[in-house]
Amino acid sequence: MRAMDVRRQVPRTDAVLADPAVEAAARRLGRQQVKQAVSAAQQRVREGTLAPAEIVADVLATLPDTATSLRPVLNATGVLLHTNLGRAPLSAAASEALGAAAGTTDVELDLTTGERGRRGAGALAALAEAVPAAGAVHVVNNGAAALVLAATALAAGREIVLCRGEMVEIGDGFRIPELLESTGARLREVGTTNRVTRDDYAAAIGPQTGFVLKVHPSNFRITGFTSSVPIKELTGLGVPVIADIGSGLLAPHPVLPEEPDAATTLAHGADLVTASGDKLLGGPQAGLLLGTAELVTALRRHPLARALRVDKLTLAALEATLRGPATPTAQALAADPAALHRRAATIATALAACGIDATAVPSRATVGGGGAPGLTLDSAAVSLPQRYAPLLRAGKPPVIGRVERGRCLLDLRALPPEQDVTLRDAVQGCMS
Repeated sequence: MRAMDVRRQVPRTDAVLADPAVEAAARRLGRQQVKQAVSAAQQRVREGTLAPAEIVADVLATLPDTATSLRPVLNATGVLLHTNLGRAPLSAAASEALGAAAGTTDVELDLTTGERGRRGAGALAALAEAVPAAGAVHVVNNGAAALVLAATALAAGREIVLCRGEMVEIGDGFRIPELLESTGARLREVGTTNRVTRDDYAAAIGPQTGFVLKVHPSNFRITGFTSSVPIKELTGLGVPVIADIGSGLLAPHPVLPEEPDAATTLAHGADLVTASGDKLLGGPQAGLLLGTAELVTALRRHPLARALRVDKLTLAALEATLRGPATPTAQALAADPAALHRRAATIATALAACGIDATAVPSRATVGGGGAPGLTLDSAAVSLPQRYAPLLRAGKPPVIGRVERGRCLLDLRALPPEQDVTLRDAVQGCMS
């Protein structure tokens, strides 16, 4: 009899779904997901762990904010371009562009003539304007794809001349040599791990050479007894010279004096530069190809280019990144260390007033994302007991810091000032 009484107290599914707040959630997230949450809450009522009157609140509390499983997080790691956190955060202009492009757009239509237009003409024009030294530009879906397209179009069945010290692993087990060989190209290794000369390259070039490849070792450094050959010394060898600069820096940056950029690399004679769009450029994931008109046109017309093309959302975000205001990545690079320390002190003081062991400390940030290896940037952090690290990751929103010497550090270099209050509130939320 008692079990029957409990079942009678369980609110009906249609009654819960008819609640205005639950109906709104169903419109936002889809009816099926909301119905599953209702069923789970009803089971908790049957088990006696949830009061019938609380079922609507319970359903709403268990539902996600959006229909995607991806969750926004606060990057307090001190790594500006954190690969595990999606690398470059998009600017407000790029985010707005995504919304504009989400519906039907003129991505491949000339509105003046009503005929088919060049796909992503606006984004390509913006990229060309950003790097005037490029005779032509093209965009594919990521940096590795840009290199694959070049290797397939120019060196399938032929040789790519590459220095041994530049045969790098780019992350998660993906290695440049294996990537290139997957296209049907053969690698002709020159030099040693730490030293290579122009004569090494010259001796390797022959009728089977597709191109010479220079790869920027963007996630490590070799120091000591070393030598390398700059682009300008390779341009007279009679074959195309391709430079994979990796991080997507389009022009020299005062904070990154040793990081290669597209404009300088082209000015030094590279026939083609490949790079990523979601690193120092601060845009969406994309592979950028900039070079001579003849070479870029050949790559754009290769059959593989169709398989590697980007969608309208990427094109919209890329154009807005190039034409819009400074990106969050650019702002983080330009952050004033003194201002970072003031922000950390303000947050730490507010937390200490609540009884939390919080102090403002100097910190060192890094670029990350395969850019500027070995370079550190002056920063500031809020220092907390180590036990806060997992609590903050489990919060809403999750906060990702780093643990050093038994303390949880929340570095502010990659965190915009407008998120300081959210960060403070997240830490306070760990006390409840």
